[in-house]
Amino acid sequence: MKGTTHLAIGGAVGVAASLYYPISFNSTIMYLSVAGFSALSADLDGPSLLSGKLSKVSKLLRNLVLWVGVGLIITLAYMYFMQNKLYPIFTTSAVTVFLLGFVTKEGTIRNALVSLIGLALLYFGWDSQQNWLMGFGLFIAWAPWLKHRGMTHTVWALLLWGAIGWGLEQQLQIVGITFVAVAGYASHLLADTLTPNGVKWLYPLYKKSIKLRI
Repeated sequence: MKGTTHLAIGGAVGVAASLYYPISFNSTIMYLSVAGFSALSADLDGPSLLSGKLSKVSKLLRNLVLWVGVGLIITLAYMYFMQNKLYPIFTTSAVTVFLLGFVTKEGTIRNALVSLIGLALLYFGWDSQQNWLMGFGLFIAWAPWLKHRGMTHTVWALLLWGAIGWGLEQQLQIVGITFVAVAGYASHLLADTLTPNGVKWLYPLYKKSIKLRI
């Protein structure tokens, strides 16, 4: 299912929460933000609406590393044929950079960028003693390396997300944040359950996809 569809469903969850709980500007903004982000978070295990911009950055970085490697190889060849010299450190560096640019996939670079963001959040959570932020950072750092529609699309991930939402609710003292986080994340799993591929809700205990056909 498209990311925009998940976002729209998450937005509906946020609107419903804003109407149900006591209305204030701050709480409404938080309900909409938490619900929308929660509805998209399960897809951090692959290219998604959240990581789409990083895909463009990763492509630029890969091309940059590749062309820098090509330039170093050309310089290395010039030094060998014109000066009949090879410097071991420079040779090793040139070949390494070229191979990194040639072999590394854009998806790997994107995953690394997402993980760096997660690790930064993990550090800030540890530095400020906010356990929910540490859990949030760990989730973001871990998710990109998982198989698509694997662990992030399970009831276990939903429980973890609920714990993160509960911590955020305690931090902000805005009632309903936990429910909104869980409902937003669950909306993603439920929506994907309606697709032909379904969702492995109990993976790895039960490895078959659960599907609902309407």
